[in-house]
Amino acid sequence: MDYEFLKFLALILLSTKLFGLLTRKMKLPQVVGALLAGVIFGPGCLGLIEKTDFISSLAELGVILLMFTVGMETDINELKKSGKASFIIAVCGVIVPLIGGFAVAKLWGIGETGEGASAILQQFFIGVILTATSVSITVETLKELGKLSTRAGNAILGAALIDDILGIIALTVITSLAGGDAKIWVVLGKIALFFVVAIIAAVAYHFIFNKWRNRDKKDLRRHTIASFVFCLVLAWAAEEFFGVADITGAFFAGLALSGSPNVKYATSKFDTLSYMLLSPVFFASIGLSMTSIKMNSNLVWFTVVIVLIALITKVIGCGLGAKICRYSGKESLQVGVGMISRGEVALIVAQKGAILGLIDEAFFVPIIIMVVFTTVITPILLKFVFKGHNAEPVENGLVQMVNDRHAYEQQIQELSRKK
Repeated sequence: MDYEFLKFLALILLSTKLFGLLTRKMKLPQVVGALLAGVIFGPGCLGLIEKTDFISSLAELGVILLMFTVGMETDINELKKSGKASFIIAVCGVIVPLIGGFAVAKLWGIGETGEGASAILQQFFIGVILTATSVSITVETLKELGKLSTRAGNAILGAALIDDILGIIALTVITSLAGGDAKIWVVLGKIALFFVVAIIAAVAYHFIFNKWRNRDKKDLRRHTIASFVFCLVLAWAAEEFFGVADITGAFFAGLALSGSPNVKYATSKFDTLSYMLLSPVFFASIGLSMTSIKMNSNLVWFTVVIVLIALITKVIGCGLGAKICRYSGKESLQVGVGMISRGEVALIVAQKGAILGLIDEAFFVPIIIMVVFTTVITPILLKFVFKGHNAEPVENGLVQMVNDRHAYEQQIQELSRKK
């Protein structure tokens, strides 16, 4: 048995954490550091780590776990509250980048060499990558600015949740078509059937899980293990029977647990597993995919154009959706900027497409640069567009805090008089 995988794992964990701490000190997302670690220690630079089948399998499990936790953390009630405005913003924020990405890929002739999937699927897949939105960076920045409860902040949050679902559907359609010569109506029928089965399974598991939890509240560990088993089974069934991406099944499994009383406990356990092993392996594996490819002038120009398209299409698409819903010009700009970050969502989509031959290895480097750039630039732009913004929060928490403080001081004075 070859034990070299232990050395690779040790190097991945050590390098991703060190580079993550470095990027955090530079006030950048730690995922940037993990990506850089994979690039520097992988075949593209130092060649100290190889992307073996074992590493690839762990990375796939990391993707499944990541999407499972995303599903668990999705607030279904928030989706209901955001309503029509968030849906319109999300749809515009998917359609415009999809068209923009396809146009750039078509211009560069991606997929026309005859390798991998058909050219049109590879070109549309570039657009699918651009539809992704990672709301985690935006939410954290808005919290720091105290703008999360503004109209624009709520619109960004709701639209990003819907955007994730629309992005998963788009990914599912493309990956299903890439798997063979099936007709589009057959593929769409299988996808529709999967969603029916997944929703029924999620609702049934949610009901059974809550009954079980109410009967046995002592050992939450069994509940967590059972939930992960449900996630793996639904992910496997999605691929095996419906030709749907396994991460889609994992996402619906997470939705089955969202809102349940023990979801925080389960999430904390999965976060530990993800943080200690699977997440670093996944993000490093993206960098490991970058072999010794040299950036010629063609790729450099493609990188510049795809980055600009990634920025412009989200701002225009989501901003247009907000304007249709009668948001002010400034609020529409804030919504558009808040949806720019691609983050780990785009990396997951790109990695899935790479496995299926939907993206040429040479174009993987520009995609990673685009993801890193949009992730880094979003907090900076958000601080700029929200500067001097005095919009009233939807829920005026500040007034409530002042009132609570005043009531508290009155209670203290009353107690002092009694003494």
